[in-house]
Amino acid sequence: MSKPSPQRTSSVPAGRVGRLVGLGLAATELVLGGLIDRLRAPGGARDAVLSARIARRLAERLAHLRGAAMKLGQLLSLEGEDFLPPEFARALAMLRSGAHAMPPAQLRQTLGREYGRGWERRFARFDFAPIAAASIGQVHRARAADGRELAIKIQYPGIARSIDSDVDNVAALLRLAKLLPIGLDVSGLAAEAKRQLRQEADYALEARFLVRYRALVADAPDLVVPRVHADLSTRRVLAMDYADGRPLETLGEDGAPRAERDRAGRLLERLLFRELFEFRLMQTDPNFANYLYDPAGRRIVLLDFGSAREFSPAFVASYREVCRAVLAGDRAGVRRGATAIGYLQPGDPAPRVRAVVDVIMLVCEPLRHRGRYDFAASDLPARARDLGIDLLFRRGLLRAPPPETLFLHRKLIGSYQLCARVGARVDVNALIKPFLTTD
Repeated sequence: MSKPSPQRTSSVPAGRVGRLVGLGLAATELVLGGLIDRLRAPGGARDAVLSARIARRLAERLAHLRGAAMKLGQLLSLEGEDFLPPEFARALAMLRSGAHAMPPAQLRQTLGREYGRGWERRFARFDFAPIAAASIGQVHRARAADGRELAIKIQYPGIARSIDSDVDNVAALLRLAKLLPIGLDVSGLAAEAKRQLRQEADYALEARFLVRYRALVADAPDLVVPRVHADLSTRRVLAMDYADGRPLETLGEDGAPRAERDRAGRLLERLLFRELFEFRLMQTDPNFANYLYDPAGRRIVLLDFGSAREFSPAFVASYREVCRAVLAGDRAGVRRGATAIGYLQPGDPAPRVRAVVDVIMLVCEPLRHRGRYDFAASDLPARARDLGIDLLFRRGLLRAPPPETLFLHRKLIGSYQLCARVGARVDVNALIKPFLTTD
């Protein structure tokens, strides 16, 4: 067994009381530190420094808690400084770089609970220093007793039990910090977040999604999905092939071949359309850490299927109708599809209808573009953000999207960000057309 290397560790608060205390301390710091007023109306350099310090403390508390509390902080941080006060956004951004790792003693206790006494005999080598630590669990490299090279994903203790209370408490914290619109009904979105997080905490379900997804992309030699090793997997431990590769975003570094950048973007966008229109099964977490690039085989490695989502035939048909209408410039067709999905309701006033159709047409700009769309050179995210802020916050013409679309939107926007990060130019229009010819 290899020994742990020095790194940022802290025990995961597994009990409900401990987690509530952690979020309560965060709320206290917001109030007593005057973060709300300072962030929204800073009174000088001293206030800005104090605000940044308190914001970092809040992010540290969420990183310490892990679980749904940290996951929601990560999602919020993706909105960036355009939705959040800048000190708050910069502090939450640290949550995307990884969580605290479990101390070795807690890790051993967790593995003993899942595998039983003498669990060490299952492995010829187990690296106690994790190769990744995220909101739900951490990943370790290991070699099984029979020589298999593995990545072992281990869930933090108590995380599954804390999801509902964490989501409710973080939502209350966001209200306290006045980071959500006063009139926004978040009950449906919170329920969807709970559903998704409960799924992510069920590693047995993730294993089934992995097996299924691996079979679906078996005809795509440019994509790799790790195998599941059922004999070393439980509901809270997932054993997979160890996949070698470098971070996908390194393709965006100086010197990376233009052809490889464009090819990677094309693979990602085509996979997105296959997931929605062909598989009706989508991995909805486009975090950069969930993709590796194997330069020797020129393959993209797909990781983490805890957030996989299935879609009904009717739901997919409505999105297909919207995409057909977008490509045809048919605003009436976009309206019909948007109503079927739930973005619009029958009888909505004309200004709201125009607003929703405008947003859809804008977000689908890469689909409408003829030829290669240069994601890195595009300011589409900023234009979409500005339009959304104007229509939702200032003019009140948009409502919260249907909860079932929440993670689909995350994947769509995330695919744009991935293509921008690697500097890809992709003919998205040509890629999507074959998926729109049949129902």
